[in-house]
Amino acid sequence: MYRQRASRLAGAVVWENTVAGAGRVLPDGCMDLLWHEGRLLVAGPDTRAYVTEGVPGVWAGLRFYPGTAPAFLGVPARELLDQRVELSDLWPASGVRRLCARVDRADDPAAALEEIALERALPADPLLSRLVEALDAGCTVAAIAGELGLGARQLHRRSLASFGYGPKTLARVLRMQRALSLARSGVPLAETAVRAGYADQPHLSRDVRELAGVPLTGLLR
Repeated sequence: MYRQRASRLAGAVVWENTVAGAGRVLPDGCMDLLWHEGRLLVAGPDTRAYVTEGVPGVWAGLRFYPGTAPAFLGVPARELLDQRVELSDLWPASGVRRLCARVDRADDPAAALEEIALERALPADPLLSRLVEALDAGCTVAAIAGELGLGARQLHRRSLASFGYGPKTLARVLRMQRALSLARSGVPLAETAVRAGYADQPHLSRDVRELAGVPLTGLLR
């Protein structure tokens, strides 16, 4: 069973999931700090669906707002692209062991992860927040670069460090998430395609299949 709530960390989400079998995690522009059976891990940014192994158990996580996890971790997002790594690969092992023990002792592991993030998080970069908001609203990369006063190459470099990929890929991921939200709320697929920013319904179907690895209808079931 999956449940989540808004975090006290700006834009983040705290979640817990009791896993019974294999699952599929879709790209969403975010990175997660994870806890599972005494281990702390980091889920890097995804460019395609990540298929979990399905080992039964409880997982807890903190999903950072897009672009904010690298400052917390001290690692550029591009170095974690499409990866799941042990936190001890990024931070000193002794410190990670203490954090693991702290989360293990907690009645609510997800809340313990949130406390750790709140203690160590840095203020969000307003430029990156504006970039995410504008892309999620369907603005073009060129228009956003002009608004932010950045050249295309500079914007791309900053995006690689913050999101793991360029702004066009982030826009594509956010567009898919908009479409899934609309479709799951009952909006017809043809209307979903238009409202989410696709050329048409076939374009929506192709893009979702490429990013998610399964047909749109399969996700909606």
